[in-house]
Amino acid sequence: MATAAAYAEALRRGALDPVLAELYRPEDIDAQRVRYLDLLACFESRLGPGPAVLVLAPGRTELGGNHTDHNLGVVLAAAVHFDCLAAARPNADGVVRIKSKGFDGEIVVDLNDLAPRSGEEDTSMALVRGVAAGLSGNGRKVAGFDACVDGEVPMGAGLSSSAAFEILVGRIFSELFNGGECAPLELAVAGRAAENNYFGKPCGLMDQLSCAAQGILSIDFADPALPVMRDVDFDFGRTGYRLAVVDTGGSHADLTPDYAAIPDEMGRAARALGQTHARGLTVEAVLAHAARIREAAGDRGVLRLIHFIEETERAVEQAEVLAAGRMDDFLNLVRKSGDSSWRLLQNCISATDPLDQPIPLALTLTERFLYGEGACRIQGGGFAGTVQAYVPKDRFAAYTEFMEEIFGRGAVMPLKVRRPGFERISLDMVDGEGGA
Repeated sequence: MATAAAYAEALRRGALDPVLAELYRPEDIDAQRVRYLDLLACFESRLGPGPAVLVLAPGRTELGGNHTDHNLGVVLAAAVHFDCLAAARPNADGVVRIKSKGFDGEIVVDLNDLAPRSGEEDTSMALVRGVAAGLSGNGRKVAGFDACVDGEVPMGAGLSSSAAFEILVGRIFSELFNGGECAPLELAVAGRAAENNYFGKPCGLMDQLSCAAQGILSIDFADPALPVMRDVDFDFGRTGYRLAVVDTGGSHADLTPDYAAIPDEMGRAARALGQTHARGLTVEAVLAHAARIREAAGDRGVLRLIHFIEETERAVEQAEVLAAGRMDDFLNLVRKSGDSSWRLLQNCISATDPLDQPIPLALTLTERFLYGEGACRIQGGGFAGTVQAYVPKDRFAAYTEFMEEIFGRGAVMPLKVRRPGFERISLDMVDGEGGA
C-alpha cells in the first residue's frame, strides 16, 4: 500500500495527470489535482503519515429505462465523472470513522453491531452499517478503518450521490480487507440492501450497479439476483451533442411516498393479470383487461403498467442503436421515453405540492430552446431533481445561459461518461516518465 505522501508527490509533479484526464473533463484537471491534494492533507492531519488506499465511486445518469428495474425490466445507464473520493487506512478497533468534506463531525460506526438501528434511518451511519452487514453476510471480511471523503456527486440532482457513497464504502472494505475482489454486483447488492433496509428508502438496483460497474451499461433485471450486464461502446464526446443534466433545485424531502407508489401500483396492476411483476406482460394484454387492472390498481396503475412495458422495450432498442452509432435514432427514443414518463408514468409532478413544477418547467423550456434539435427527458426517480438534455455543441453555451437564468448559476451540468478501470488510484499506473 502506497503512502499518502507518495500520492501527494506524484500529484504535485503531474505524474497522475493522465489518470485525472481519463477521469474528468479537460477543464477540471487542475481543480481535481488540488482536490486530491487537499484530501490527502486532511487525511495526514487527522491520522498522521503512513499508508493509504485511494478509491473512487462515480455517480450515474440514467439514459433509458425510467422506473423499470424494480419490476424486472431493462435499463440503460452510464457512470459519470462526478464522484466520491476517499483516502482510507485500516485501524485495529473495529470502528469505521469517516470525515466527510463539508460536513461537521464524523460518521462513526461500531462494526460489532451490524443490525439495523432504530433512529438511524436517513443517515450516513445507516448506509455504512448496512453495506458492512451486506458484505459480511456474503462471507467478506469487514473491519475498522479511518477515512477522509470528498463527495462531488451533487446531492438531490438525480445522479445517485447516495449510491456512489454506498459503493465507495464497499470498495474501501474490498480494497483494505478482501484484496479488491468484491465484484460490482456484490457491492451493488450490499449498497441496495443498505439503502432499503437500513436507510429506509425503496430503490431498485440500477443506481448501485451503474456506480459500481461504470461505463455505459445495458442491464436486464429479468433475474434480479443475477442481472445481465452488457457494455455499450459509445462516446458521446464524438457526437455533435453535449450530454448534460439540469438541476431544477426541487427538494426531494417527503417524496418517498411518491417513489414508493410507482412499484406498488405496477405490482398491483401486474397481479391483476396473474403475475408478481410487470415483466413479460404485453400492451395488448393490458388493453384487453384494462377494467380488471383499474379495479385493482386504479387508472394510474394501468398507465404506469403500459409505461413499464414500452419503456423496457425502448431501453433495449436504445442500447442497440447506440452500439450501432445511430445517434439520431437514439435521440428519437429519448424523446419517446420523456413523453412516456410525463404522460404515463407521471413522475414529473408531486401530488403533495402541485404548484411546484420545476421538472415540467425545465422540460418545456428545453424543448422550446432546442426547437426540434437534440432531446430531453426526466432524469432518474422524478418528482424533483433534474432533467437530462442532449444539446447541439454549438448551442450549448447559449442553452446554459438560458436555463441558468431561471434555475440559477451552475444548474446546467455537462457530463462525461466514466469508463471502468479507475476504481482505485494506484501508483502502479504511473510509469517512470511521469505518465500513466
